[in-house]
Amino acid sequence: MNRAKQVIHCGTDAGEVLTGRGVGVAILDTGIYPHIDFGQRIAAFYDVVRRRECPYDDNGHGTHIAAIIGGSGEASGGRYQGIAPGCHLISVKVLDAKGGGYASDVLIGLKWIREHREQLGIRVVNISVGSYSRRNMGENSALVKGVDAAWDDGLVVVVAAGNNGPAPMTVTTPGISRKVITVGCSDDDKEVNVMGTRMVDYSGRGPTGACICKPEILAPGAAIISCCNEENRYSVKSGTSMATPIVAGAIALLLEKYPDMTNRDVKLRLRERAVDLGLPRNQQGWGLLNVERLLADEVM
Repeated sequence: MNRAKQVIHCGTDAGEVLTGRGVGVAILDTGIYPHIDFGQRIAAFYDVVRRRECPYDDNGHGTHIAAIIGGSGEASGGRYQGIAPGCHLISVKVLDAKGGGYASDVLIGLKWIREHREQLGIRVVNISVGSYSRRNMGENSALVKGVDAAWDDGLVVVVAAGNNGPAPMTVTTPGISRKVITVGCSDDDKEVNVMGTRMVDYSGRGPTGACICKPEILAPGAAIISCCNEENRYSVKSGTSMATPIVAGAIALLLEKYPDMTNRDVKLRLRERAVDLGLPRNQQGWGLLNVERLLADEVM
């Protein structure tokens, strides 16, 4: 199958319009720039790195992620709209201007999200960051325990598989957690520029060190256009970081339609509705996300 021609289909049953309204999505990343595409939907901002109160993003990665999830596309006349343009966004800055950070800051961010999940209506957590260090990054690591605790609180935690493929056991931490939904790229056969490096077949592959099959699901991640940290501007970025918020946005739509779904229900629904690409399980997991299929009342 030619993966370059795959697409995800955004849509719902006839007459039904879903935007993620009422669903809070938290993003652990480099922050968020108050781009016009977010309108008044930045519900909260928490800065672990510099303790600033007003939203900002001195890197741009977090803003790009947030707009893939919930950008309205206003600055582009609707051309570059996110998956769930009606959801509200909670930005937690855990990475610095260079996109680097500490596991301890991620854990502080996760704890803050858990403490404020009911107040802010947070249902989904997007984590497009990870560590490939072999040291202290196994299933018993603090990062894995942190995302597992968020999952146990009922949050749907969606994590990038990382860009260290294509060898086995290249999924980054905390994506190795057996509870969270780990996302790889469906189109990593295309050569892209990731942080100044030309890459191909980069999406992290399983199994994990504990022989758990990863990732769970794939979505497009090559040359994704989204908001940048400049007024009314957009930029192009690639990698599993970009595939992950596509899945997180789709889950926001699903939770708007079925608000009583648990995180376990969401995970099972993703498995049932994914499109098998015929690739190895430790590359594709359950298969490709198809939003229309995910949201449909019945699949023929």
